Amino acid sequence: MVKAKPSYEECRLKRVEENKKRMEALNLPMLCQALRKKPSIEPSHEKQVKPRTVKKQEDVVLRRSSRVANKPAPVYNGVTLVRVEIPRRISSKRDLSNRVYASDEARARAVEKAEKLEARLGPEHPTFIKPMLQSHVTGGFWLGLPGYFCRRNLPKRDEAITLIDEDGDEYPTVYLPRKTGLSGGWKAFAVAHGLVDGDALVFQLIRNTAFKVYIIRVNGSDQMKNLLNSKSQISEPVQSI
Repeated sequence: MVKAKPSYEECRLKRVEENKKRMEALNLPMLCQALRKKPSIEPSHEKQVKPRTVKKQEDVVLRRSSRVANKPAPVYNGVTLVRVEIPRRISSKRDLSNRVYASDEARARAVEKAEKLEARLGPEHPTFIKPMLQSHVTGGFWLGLPGYFCRRNLPKRDEAITLIDEDGDEYPTVYLPRKTGLSGGWKAFAVAHGLVDGDALVFQLIRNTAFKVYIIRVNGSDQMKNLLNSKSQISEPVQSI
């Protein structure tokens, strides 16, 4: 005869009884009761803060040097203090709202003319073309030069470099090799020649520290006059650095 399997409820009750016995063996019911009891918290003894008493300031005899101890104390009631006012320096912000930006077409035409001029100058002296941006002619007045040109042709230390325009006027500038650009003096050249955004400049290194500069205007008025005479005047070879 096959024994009937115990029902689910019988198995569950049996398992519950076994778990109760295990919990009693581990003393878990007593631990639960101990945890449920709230420990009695004794009131902490707060530190009593004494009220601060402000002592009345008494007259204190000032210590004086032995050389003037027997002399009467000086009286400063009649002395008038004159306050020197230093004028505050107010930095005047540059008005850059009137900037004029060249169109891409006009900028490209100026560069094309500069390339033709560079080809006419010939390979006797190193040359490069630099289109003008707003940072070159307004605001910071910083002119960065091509890195490859600087490493190949210009000094390796800070040096004074002269810019010579087509009229022969010279403008000293400061060349910084670590930044490969012209700093001091470039603003005077840019302002004197009225350079604007989009102008293209052809730099020709006629000496190791002197550039001949040709200006191609973005508005179409290029300065190419006396080109042949200029070529005859710059026949001096470039010295090795």
